[in-house]
Amino acid sequence: MAKDKDGGGGDKKLFVGLVWNCAAELKLLLTALVVLCAIATFIQFLPARSSSYSISDLRFCLTSFPTPPPPPPSYLPSPSLLLLSTPPPTQQRDDEVLPNGVIKRTFHPYGAAAYNFIQMGAYRGGLNTFAIIGLSSKPLHYFASPTYRCEWRSHRPNTTAVTAAGNKMLTDWGYGRVYTVVVVNCTFSEPVGAQGSGGTLVLEASTGDRDRNLTDRIQALEEPPGSLDTSVYDSPPKYDFLYCGSSLYGNLSPQRMREWIAYHVRFFGPKSHFVIHDAGGIHPDVLEVLKPWMELGFVTLQDIREQERFDGYYHNQFLVVNDCLHRYKFMAKWIFFFDVDEFMYVPPKNTIKSVVESLSEYTQFTIEQMPMSNKICLSSDARYAYRKWGIEKLIFKDVKKGIRRDRKYAIQPRNVLANGVHMSQHIVGKTTHKTEQRIKYFHFHGTIADRSEPCRVLVNTSKTTLEDTPYVMDTTLRSIAGNVKKFEIKTIGHRLQKTRQ
Repeated sequence: MAKDKDGGGGDKKLFVGLVWNCAAELKLLLTALVVLCAIATFIQFLPARSSSYSISDLRFCLTSFPTPPPPPPSYLPSPSLLLLSTPPPTQQRDDEVLPNGVIKRTFHPYGAAAYNFIQMGAYRGGLNTFAIIGLSSKPLHYFASPTYRCEWRSHRPNTTAVTAAGNKMLTDWGYGRVYTVVVVNCTFSEPVGAQGSGGTLVLEASTGDRDRNLTDRIQALEEPPGSLDTSVYDSPPKYDFLYCGSSLYGNLSPQRMREWIAYHVRFFGPKSHFVIHDAGGIHPDVLEVLKPWMELGFVTLQDIREQERFDGYYHNQFLVVNDCLHRYKFMAKWIFFFDVDEFMYVPPKNTIKSVVESLSEYTQFTIEQMPMSNKICLSSDARYAYRKWGIEKLIFKDVKKGIRRDRKYAIQPRNVLANGVHMSQHIVGKTTHKTEQRIKYFHFHGTIADRSEPCRVLVNTSKTTLEDTPYVMDTTLRSIAGNVKKFEIKTIGHRLQKTRQ
């Protein structure tokens, strides 16, 4: 018992010692509590109208302590939307009365109604040159002066970034809507990344607007070390012929697509390839038609439906054909541009290969159109019209004179900087339009988007007039349709025999 008492006395002494040693801190704490209680008591006697604070607010203040801001991120947000500099707000101008009595109104822009630049693709054009393809605000290019500048940042340590001015090309001939197509060419004074070091191509896009001259830094292209194959620039291309298609949209006819792809794979031959752009037109029935040719390596299908967000001309077809040009620039000797309701043709005893060889001195040649009726058929074909291909039964050609008809074209892509839908205005080399006796195309306007039977007007003659337009019979494609059908069966079998309109 005595031992326990001694122990208890020791604890008391220890407690007293601790209190004595911490006396100063305890005095400070007690003083602070007294002051806070006095303030709380005083606030309760204040009139309600003189203060909107309450005891709960005070408690909140006492329990809320400022926290240090989070450290900045170690990465940048989206490089394509990185703002380099935000200029100070400009002083707003007021309306003014001119000396001639006219009231000059002013307009004050706020925010942004369209994107500065929407990139679709960026590609090398050689050891020191690049092309960047995208959309930009059309009003910006009409009423301001947008500029572009490129920067190459090597992945090799201790190297300095090099820059080059961007040369912009507006390729849609003014047809753009909210957005216009811009192809930016950047050529550096020396090869960049040619030793396999890799690097990053940055595009600086400045709006050139007088009120808000903003600049976006866009990471246009990332080249990992060792990924550049320089042999592609001087090696023979993989394909003799490549087709770059415009945007396909709407409720397309599977049967018309079936005829078109079989015809042109046969026409262009085994070293050909077709790039098809789906803007909403490749529904499941059309996809079934394309699948056999995709499996054999003849067709590449690209889903470009997202471009519908950006209001450009005709589902942004100028954009996609320029992207196709630069994406496949070194993969084909010739690239052709035409639509899926158009059929290329060369006269007997000629081939497409012999024709382009005869035109090899030209960078570009255009092709004459043979407009065909999309509804006139022979009465004798009516009974079995549903079994016949479109090129078999639509055999009446429009011969109305004095009409300027659209032409389509082909290019040697390594000498082309940018292109349009009907021809290119940005080439190195010569263009010829004198190809009438060598190559032409038959145009069945609108048939690709018509899933009903096209034979709506039946005639028993070789000449007729419909809606003030004269037509004559032309069986050029009808005569080779049988060979195309045999080619299809030989190449992919009978899997498309039950294809519907």
